[in-house]
Amino acid sequence: MNNDYDRNNIFAKILKSEISCTKIDENDNTLAFLDINPQSNIHILIIPKKPYVNIYDFNKNASVNEILDFWKLVNNLIEKQDIKEKGFRIITNSGKDGNQDVMHFHIHLLGGENLGRMITLNS
Repeated sequence: MNNDYDRNNIFAKILKSEISCTKIDENDNTLAFLDINPQSNIHILIIPKKPYVNIYDFNKNASVNEILDFWKLVNNLIEKQDIKEKGFRIITNSGKDGNQDVMHFHIHLLGGENLGRMITLNS
């Protein structure tokens, strides 16, 4: 268990059913739900059910089954949302410089439209 994990973050509350979400899919180790502030036609958040702070924490400490379940669910969603051929974007933020807002590892799956360039460098 990572000591930096905040057990009262919004995703922890969703996992404890203290806050509702619009669930899209789940398996034993992973939950996927609609983002409440969508940035594209398709905007799904995918989170592990156990407390990992970021992708580094997840990759370092999650079991092989948790990691496989996570990415299998991602692929299932890509197929179900019919974005495999047209394209999609997966984003995860980590830490202060990565602008991570919720300290529970999550990815954003975006698609259903042209998403434009990913990053515009500041000059």
